Amino acid sequence: MQTISIYNSLKCQTEGVYKEKGSRFIGYAVACYSEQEAKAFLEQWSNDNHQARHLCYAYRFGVDKLKYRANDDGEPSNSAGAPILGQIDSYNLTNVLIGVVRYYGGTKLGVGGLINAYRTAAKNAIENGEVIELEVYQWYKMSFDYLDMPHVMNLLKKNDIEISEKKFEENCELKIKVALLQKELIVTDFKKYYSVKLNDLGIY
Repeated sequence: MQTISIYNSLKCQTEGVYKEKGSRFIGYAVACYSEQEAKAFLEQWSNDNHQARHLCYAYRFGVDKLKYRANDDGEPSNSAGAPILGQIDSYNLTNVLIGVVRYYGGTKLGVGGLINAYRTAAKNAIENGEVIELEVYQWYKMSFDYLDMPHVMNLLKKNDIEISEKKFEENCELKIKVALLQKELIVTDFKKYYSVKLNDLGIY
């Protein structure tokens, strides 16, 4: 099986608007990596649009793109979430969340009209942003004793490994990302130090 080394995602959060028969649809598109992170974005968008009738959304996660969800939030079945997900797939994106809020204008659009509206708002949000290629990394949470800190830091610097989070209390903890081609070599090097423990956080 071929190893996936890059994927398409979004550079930053963007918005897109679509209007029809008095209803206004505002699409939000953002890079997102987990259900927990998606929940936080959705809560924020809901708070920002507390008078909106619906907040429909879809996401797709993972390098293999196997984790996904589409939610209609009270709209007719498959009239909102599925068209939004369709736009994520149309642009070959993953690790992406798109939400579309609807302000009802008093005129029913019908299922076909809703499909077009949610699809177009999602499409506009994507196109108002920037699709980028990202390298796939293996992520680890690393813990180790203070005595091994010089060795660990030297290895990280030597192999140009980026630290995304750090915490130095009783023990040292780092969140790091390792290029897939480096993975086996790096893990072998770190295992030379007894106190080093690597917790696999996944590939993305």
